[in-house]
Amino acid sequence: MKIGAKKVFIVDMKKEFVTDYIFPVFKANTIYEGRYLLGTAVARPLIAKKQIEIAGEVGAEYVAHGATGKGNDQVRFELSYYALNPRIKVIAPWKNAAFLNAFKGRTDLLAYAEKHGIPTKQSASKPYSEDDNLLHISHEAGILEDPGHECEESIYSHTVSPEKAPDTPTKIRVQFKDGIPVKVTNLGDHAVKTDPLDLFQYLNQLGRENGIGRLDMVENRFVGIKSRGVYETPGGTILHAAHKDIEGVAMDREVMRLRDMLSAKFAELVYYGFWFSPEMEFLMTAINKSQEFIDGEVTLKLFKGTAYPVARTSPSSLYNQDLSSMDIAGGYNQEDAEGFIKINAIRLMAHKNIMDQKK
Repeated sequence: MKIGAKKVFIVDMKKEFVTDYIFPVFKANTIYEGRYLLGTAVARPLIAKKQIEIAGEVGAEYVAHGATGKGNDQVRFELSYYALNPRIKVIAPWKNAAFLNAFKGRTDLLAYAEKHGIPTKQSASKPYSEDDNLLHISHEAGILEDPGHECEESIYSHTVSPEKAPDTPTKIRVQFKDGIPVKVTNLGDHAVKTDPLDLFQYLNQLGRENGIGRLDMVENRFVGIKSRGVYETPGGTILHAAHKDIEGVAMDREVMRLRDMLSAKFAELVYYGFWFSPEMEFLMTAINKSQEFIDGEVTLKLFKGTAYPVARTSPSSLYNQDLSSMDIAGGYNQEDAEGFIKINAIRLMAHKNIMDQKK
C-alpha cells in the first residue's frame, strides 16, 4: 500500500500448498536431474492459480510477474496463466525494452528501491535472489553465480550447519496411507502430528534442527542456460527418504520400474511449468494408481545432515521373511535357480559366439 497499490489480497495458501502440491510431488518421488526437490517449481502453479482467480474476481484483464527473461519462473507463471485463462494478458517487465534499458540487472533495481524508499530484503552487499516458501528456500545470484565459489555459511537460513547439529540422533516414525504422510511421531518426546500442515511444518523444524536438506548444484534451466542454485529443503528431504523407503517394502518391482520412468518425466513437467497440462493429468492418474498399497510406517534417524531409515512395516508388505531367509528354504527351491540362470544366459552366450566369429 505504501508504494501505491490500491488494494492488496493476502491469501493463506499454506495448507493447500501442502496437500495439493507438495504431497503429490513427493508421492511421485519427483526429483529434477537426480538432485533437486523442486521447491520453487512446485510453488509457481499455485501462485499463478490464485492470481488468475483474483483477476477473475476483480475483473482484471492483466496479470503480472517479476521473473527475469533468463530463468524458469517466467515460463512457469505464464504457461499456468494461459492454461487457466487463455484470454488473459501478461505484463512481464523483464521482457519489455524500455524496462531493460532502464535496469540492466539486480544492482540497478536495488539502487532504484533505495532511492525511492522501497523496502527490500536484499542489499548491494548481499544481492542474492531467494525464493522462500513452505517447502524450501533457494539462494542464487551474487557471488553464487561463480560455481567455483563455496557458499558461505551466512547465506543458509533454514538449516543449522550439520557440524553444529545435535550430537544425539532424533528418531521419528512417519506413517503413510496411499503414499501420503498421515502421521509423524517423535519417538523421543512422543510429540504427534497428524494435520497435513502441522505435520509438514514439524518435519521442517526437525530437519532444520538436524542440518538436513542442504543442496548446492548446477542445473539446466528450461531456456538452455546452466545456473547454480543453493537449496535448503529440510522437511522435504526427510519426507522423500521416508517415502522411498516404504515403497521398498510395499511396491511391486515392475510397478516401481515403470513409476520411476514416469517420475523423471513428472519432474521435468513440474520444473518446466506444465503443471496444468493434459500430460500432467495423465501422469498424476498413473502415480495415484501406483500408490494404492503404499501404506505403513518408516522409522528414521535424523542426525547431522542425514535422514536415515532404520525400520519399516506395512500391512501391504510384499516382503516374505521366510522366503528371503538364508537359514531356511521358506518354500524356495534353490535348484530352480540353475535353469533360471541358464535361460538368462542364452543371449549372452550367443553374443560371445558372434564376437568370437568376428575375430
